Amino acid sequence: DSEGGLYVCMNTFLGFGREHIERHYRKTGQCVYLHLKRHVIEKVPGASGGALPKRRNAKLFLDLETNGDLNSDDFEYEDEAKLVIFPDHYEISLPNIEELPALVTIACDALLSAKSPYRKQDPDSWEEELQASKHAKTLVQLDNGVRIPPSGWKCSKCDLRENLWLNLTDGSVLCGKWFFDGSGGNGHAMEHYKETGYPLAVKLGTITPDGADVYSFDEEEPVLDPHIAKHLAHFGIDMLQMQVTENGLRDNDIKPRVSEWEVIQEAGVKLKPMYGPGYTGMKNLGNSCYLNAVMQAIFSIPEFQRAYVGNLPRIFDYSPLDPTQDFNTQMAKLGHGLLSGQYSKPPMKSELIEQVMKEEHKPQHNGISPRMFKAFISKGHPEFSSNRQQDAQEFFLHLINLVERNPIGSENPSDVFRFLVEERTQCCQSRKVRYTERVDYIMQLPVAMEAATNKDELIAYELKRREAEAARRPLPELVRAKIPFSACLQAFSEPNNVEDFWSSALQAKSAGVKTSRFASFPEYLVVQIKKFTFGLDWIPKKLDVSIDMPDFLDISYLRARGLQPGEEELPDIAPPIIIPDDPKALDIDEPSVMQLAEMGFPLEACRKAVYYTGNLGAEVAFNWIIAHMEEPDFAEPLVIPAFGEVSSSGAAVFGAVGLDNQPPEEMVAIIISMGFQRNLAIQALKATNNNLERALEWIFSHPELEEESEPALDMMNMENNANANILAETGSEGPRIKDGSGRYELFGFISHMGTSTMSGHYVCHLKKEGRWVIYNDLRVCASERPPKDLGYIYFYHRIPS
Repeated sequence: DSEGGLYVCMNTFLGFGREHIERHYRKTGQCVYLHLKRHVIEKVPGASGGALPKRRNAKLFLDLETNGDLNSDDFEYEDEAKLVIFPDHYEISLPNIEELPALVTIACDALLSAKSPYRKQDPDSWEEELQASKHAKTLVQLDNGVRIPPSGWKCSKCDLRENLWLNLTDGSVLCGKWFFDGSGGNGHAMEHYKETGYPLAVKLGTITPDGADVYSFDEEEPVLDPHIAKHLAHFGIDMLQMQVTENGLRDNDIKPRVSEWEVIQEAGVKLKPMYGPGYTGMKNLGNSCYLNAVMQAIFSIPEFQRAYVGNLPRIFDYSPLDPTQDFNTQMAKLGHGLLSGQYSKPPMKSELIEQVMKEEHKPQHNGISPRMFKAFISKGHPEFSSNRQQDAQEFFLHLINLVERNPIGSENPSDVFRFLVEERTQCCQSRKVRYTERVDYIMQLPVAMEAATNKDELIAYELKRREAEAARRPLPELVRAKIPFSACLQAFSEPNNVEDFWSSALQAKSAGVKTSRFASFPEYLVVQIKKFTFGLDWIPKKLDVSIDMPDFLDISYLRARGLQPGEEELPDIAPPIIIPDDPKALDIDEPSVMQLAEMGFPLEACRKAVYYTGNLGAEVAFNWIIAHMEEPDFAEPLVIPAFGEVSSSGAAVFGAVGLDNQPPEEMVAIIISMGFQRNLAIQALKATNNNLERALEWIFSHPELEEESEPALDMMNMENNANANILAETGSEGPRIKDGSGRYELFGFISHMGTSTMSGHYVCHLKKEGRWVIYNDLRVCASERPPKDLGYIYFYHRIPS
């Protein structure tokens, strides 16, 4: 509570806002509280000479004008702490040694000196609402024919390609201010404003269907532009019809997709609130519904309940001194909050009477706030640490990665999702085959749009929609493509062409096809419908489809069979390594980039992966992604350094010697992708002065070392892999799997509303005690019409044989 501060109960160490503290006192009788309050007492002039705006605007403001940062002395605060004694509200200012018992003084000091995880979060999480610019409504835009492409921008005055701002009056693309750390630009956007007086600019790279970062030079602060869609359309930029954020609708009166929001959230139907253990809601922390939906599904699984909530006393007893930085402690705390029922209780009769008297008769949804959990689990991740909307599938894999890296007891709960995939690759010319296995956690099903059963309706709707748009009339009622689930399964099982396939039988590039089958079936099958794709402008879009997902699923026929009689295996020969003389001359294989991007990885990370692995295909580039995905600049744009320099990701370019005599990570990844262990690859590169071709020859001439390196493989996999599509461990015991029959029953699904993963809202439906329940952040209700055909991620459990 920014005005009333925070009250911490000195008995339970739970925090309450001003409006809830009296109620807590009446219910519990606890009378001693620590009252914490923060005041902004001064705003120091900024480095540019002008007064800095409010703290909420500081981060975006720095991009354009100042040389400071959020940790500078430009802002001064005064923290106030008092001990409050109820019911008389008697206050004792702190510190105060004379009047307080030693135990109370120690407890207060511990609370005041604790490092709050809230303060460690991205400063974006403290942002307040921006104000609409006074120039937005009357902004004059020049009719000069300027059209802005979806990529390839550069400053029109200095050719810089980062920190670029589009002036909304004349369409000029110019760089922002130079920072003291060498980043930023040359201040040409500000110079242009001083010359022309054109007041508003939007930062390129921040434009999404949800909005964009807009700065007002005249008002000297970031602002809202309510007409941003129209202003961008003037320069040919389509914001995908301005789909809005979590709880809002659209900022115009067009209604083509509102039905999706209504159907998935079961709007217009009076839903009965649910209370008790397992029916606890989660507060939305600002576009954190993806986390809420995934964690509700995770803690509905018995194995996760036993591992964390069942072991809660043991986990808490052995937690480190700082439990806010311990994964298992945070998982146990969150699981207990969801499953204990302590935070999901129906309102008391007296409270209902009070609501009626105040004409505020609304269902009460108490729930929990996962702020501390989000602060830890997203720490160091460039996407999840922000307040932007994220992909629930990508977060699910991130969570599994953390579960793998933080073992608890002898049983790993993520084992229930793990399965082996057998990939059969065939050279179309020689007809020879290669069988490989990899570990996966999600079955990704393509959307077979060509199999839609209502094609005539879709064609008629598209014609009406175009006519309505041309005449500026209201759009017709949406017609959604109806796709049979059987068609999606068939598309999954059909052979796919292998891009840039190198045949070891021909020792040359050839046509190749790949088929995937289940080498094992998991205890819990997670199915993702691949609704998200890329438009011509590289902006992610969603396929708005209805799929008849079955309650009972049998995929036993997709069981792998291995090498068949009459099949001949491809020779085990590695492809030749081509090292470019000039890294800047290397073209990036865009099909491989898009193939990786469709897996859910950031587009810029995919471009870097393909570039640094020498355009050897998506599979080789995937290994680079797995090795680098925890790096802070993982999703930053590709910056090609001069030959021999160190790249932005901290690894050397081909042919350059790594830091501390370590081989370049990209060269290590290439050798690993050929089936060799990581430590053997490093040893070979060091022995040959980081020469790829000689390193491969060295490995083949030292076969005894390959055998010795196998015991360390399991540890390396735990450190570097633990994600979807990772290569299967080849240790003596192999990966831990829970194989069984391929018959499953649906028990939950996560749905997404919106046009892309960058915007919209997530909702979770779970089947509990024989009925469906909707988890919509804090709102937990009995579901009346579960929209099983509009889901994005589905959860099935195996039917006992």
